[in-house]
Amino acid sequence: MRILVLTKRHYMGKDLLEDRFGRFRELPLELARLGHKIKGIAISYRQRSEGTFLDCDPSGHAEVIWHSFNLTNGFTPCFQQLFNRTIGIAREFDPELIWACSDAYHAIFGAWLAARVNTRCVIDLYDNFEAFTATKFPAVSSLFRRAIRQVPGVTCFSQRMADHVTRTYRRKKPIVVIESAVDKTLFRSQNQKECRQRLKLPDEAPIIGTAGALHSSRGIDTLFQAYDILAAENSNLHLALAGPRERGVQIPNGPRIHDFGTLPHHEIPCFNNSLNVAVVSYRRSAQGDFSFPQKAYEIISCRVPIIAAAVGTMNEVLRTYPSCLYEPEDATSLANAARKQLQSRIIVDNDVPSWADSAKQLEHFFERISQGNIRSVGGELSADEVSR
Repeated sequence: MRILVLTKRHYMGKDLLEDRFGRFRELPLELARLGHKIKGIAISYRQRSEGTFLDCDPSGHAEVIWHSFNLTNGFTPCFQQLFNRTIGIAREFDPELIWACSDAYHAIFGAWLAARVNTRCVIDLYDNFEAFTATKFPAVSSLFRRAIRQVPGVTCFSQRMADHVTRTYRRKKPIVVIESAVDKTLFRSQNQKECRQRLKLPDEAPIIGTAGALHSSRGIDTLFQAYDILAAENSNLHLALAGPRERGVQIPNGPRIHDFGTLPHHEIPCFNNSLNVAVVSYRRSAQGDFSFPQKAYEIISCRVPIIAAAVGTMNEVLRTYPSCLYEPEDATSLANAARKQLQSRIIVDNDVPSWADSAKQLEHFFERISQGNIRSVGGELSADEVSR
């Protein structure tokens, strides 16, 4: 198949092209390994180098050609230029399917583009896009919901999200769960002592920590409060942190607190393996209720003891490990769960999918949609509606 991927360039605090990171990089490359012809269009909401980028697997047997465009030229929107470039690429490539990913705008744009070039569109939901601030602009939510109802296929990152789409958007056409996965050659169990030496962490001290967005919306303050509780009980306990942080978040200081800033993705397995307990913090919210933190699978794949807020899909992932869950925004509950894990060291023995596993499921769904008789029909989403 010829598949055109439409996505924003920056997501989950990473740059798809520079960091070679995440769902919208890994799944297209795995589809290329399966023999499909893949092109991608990555739209940047920031000023980045534009042009054509080639992403290859290490063997050189699979490649994805990415075209990167900026949404603005300085402070000037480039909507018409972006539309013309994208339509030109789509018409030349003549895709059998467009996979529109990453936010509500790309979902709307993908449905519109499929109608313009007479092909099928599948929208991917890797999060609850209606909880994003940018979706709250007038008419965006209604256009997004309309696109979700009308496109031939929808892919979701969790069953919880798929159920929400069916129930809330009244979608009756095909929908499938394609989980985000991990690179198992990267995220695997490693020697804790060696990892600590690489990161210059103490060899023998118990260490709890987290790698991910250090945002108040993710409940990171609850982790800091829980650490204070535990540190008062154990003068040898350390806290390790890594990840982007929002303005205003107060990162605690002290000789037993280790802040690594934003680590490259390939260093996260070493960070995880250095911990005695890895924490997945979250809050109950419109976004959190459908959350599926990919870092949870990364921790489980590293076979590191985990505790997680009982929010969203983590309730399903850890349903047979209730002691690994804590009440969100409850520092005492988090401290109790961490204390138990420090003592008992429970390893979650769930089967974690690889990107190749998820890509095979995605391939099967794409083939089903491509061979069907449902198409995006011109006029469903007009150019005027998209540009507004």
